[in-house]
Amino acid sequence: MVRYHLEIVDLQAHLLRVTLTLDSPAALQRLSLPVWIPGSYLVREFGRHLQSLQAWQDHHEVPLTQLDKTTWQAGCTDARPLTVSCLVYAFDASVRTAWLDRQRGFLNGTSTFLRCEGHEHRPQRLTLGPLPEGWQVATGLPAAAEGGWLAPDYDALIDHPIELGPFWRGEFVAGGVPHELVVAGALPSFDGERLLEDTRRLCEAQIRFWHGEGRPPFERYVFMLNAVDDGYGGLEHRNSTALIAGRRDLPRRGQPPGAGSDGYVTLLGLISHEYFHTWNVKRLKPREFVPYDLTRENHTELLWFFEGFTSYYDDQFLVRTGLIDEARYLKLLTRTINQVLGTPGRHVQSLARASWDAWVKYYRPDENTVNATVSYYTKGALVALALDLSLREAGTGTLDDVMHLLWQRSAPAGQPDHAGDRGIDEADIVAAVRSVAPGVAEMLPAWVHGTDDLPLERLLATMGVAWSREAPTLAHRLGARVQDSLKVQSVLRGGAAEQAGLAAGDELIALNQWRLGKLDDLPLYGAFEQAAELLVSRDRRLLNLTLPAVTALEGAVALGVGASTEARTRDRTAWLRPAVADPA
Repeated sequence: MVRYHLEIVDLQAHLLRVTLTLDSPAALQRLSLPVWIPGSYLVREFGRHLQSLQAWQDHHEVPLTQLDKTTWQAGCTDARPLTVSCLVYAFDASVRTAWLDRQRGFLNGTSTFLRCEGHEHRPQRLTLGPLPEGWQVATGLPAAAEGGWLAPDYDALIDHPIELGPFWRGEFVAGGVPHELVVAGALPSFDGERLLEDTRRLCEAQIRFWHGEGRPPFERYVFMLNAVDDGYGGLEHRNSTALIAGRRDLPRRGQPPGAGSDGYVTLLGLISHEYFHTWNVKRLKPREFVPYDLTRENHTELLWFFEGFTSYYDDQFLVRTGLIDEARYLKLLTRTINQVLGTPGRHVQSLARASWDAWVKYYRPDENTVNATVSYYTKGALVALALDLSLREAGTGTLDDVMHLLWQRSAPAGQPDHAGDRGIDEADIVAAVRSVAPGVAEMLPAWVHGTDDLPLERLLATMGVAWSREAPTLAHRLGARVQDSLKVQSVLRGGAAEQAGLAAGDELIALNQWRLGKLDDLPLYGAFEQAAELLVSRDRRLLNLTLPAVTALEGAVALGVGASTEARTRDRTAWLRPAVADPA
């Protein structure tokens, strides 16, 4: 067994101490820390937060030699137990690393617990030192009979984040399994019971989606939500998730029933997204992730499926459960469509390439990202939409059927919870679609590996959803993304701003010798109808540029329920409010 003890050293200095004890070390025992965390595809160099590493056997110090950026070697004298201690600096407010201050503690094992190489498959026990008065602990780790928590192996240990602090706590049962929701940092007006009930409805629906009346592949589940002034994010784990949301977006007591604000709908979509990942990426996963190699990048071309299809289903479950109505769902879908259509990079980078390049591009955006890349989240969600509607049009099944087939076919014999999953590849996905509708399967590779726009307008029409275009915005006519300070963030490929010679970082000063105060001033002073003289500041120098006239542009897409036949209304209802069938 490998034993870990975690203790708080200094709340103000944000320091945790981790002490591990290994019963029978090798003569040259190696210890290492992951460089990335599953679900967030960027090498983050967690080892940079470790300090003051020491090792000893029977109170005699053992030399530690650092072999590379994340690996150490202990020069053990014999096989007596080895103890290693280190401090962890915990001041990353994201869901990916660790945090510690006077109000709250949070940690992921990937950035906290050194791996004892050669002993990864042994049980790993965790104990926790004294906590400040009033603090609680929340984690999905199973409790150990002798106290603390016990993981069957190192992979399980680091896949269970831990929340510490004086948080709000609530419980419910879904699919016969206890679920826990903890919320840190909420306002006094927070309506925990409402969030608990809405989350329960989502969990019940997703468990039925995957298992019918059966039980999910976990014995309990924990949601850990950190409410902050301004923030958003989530990270999935095998039986828990870590979430960040703006505290103003949480439901408040006294509000009328219904989903409420756009912010609350976004929070419910985040909860839905991360919970769906419990199946789609934590158990049903890319073949390249079996097993994870946490020492380097793990490239796959399938993030469009695991993130994109999950992004399709997250909002689908909001409307399926009645947490939002059809109009709200179409509003969310409209936003996704316009995000993709407003990205020139969709004609440059395919979804498969976007997935592969996530490690160097998605998490490192710059001023040219919009011109060179496409999001595997948003366009992946639109591929899921196109596939679902194409299957429904063919009349032989739905995307739900494809997901159920993939789940059934990829489960190892006798292991319905997908423990030790072999993983899937693109051929498996195409084969599942072919089983439902052979003709539709042939379209999928072109959508994933090509850069053409998807046939969404025609497909949405089959559901009685009208597609129209609004007038272009000023930013669209300019062909740039501009801050309120009139500073250019990005110049879009092929637009008027690029033709004029604008660059990211330029500040718009004047147009036709009129001083600009806001972007709305551009047409007021003669832009777009004809060529205009634009004065900008670049690196403290004033430049005179010519902004060309802008020909007719199509604005953003607007979706709505159009004039429908009875059949299309029935099909739309089946799409957005399907009857729950037993997938088994």
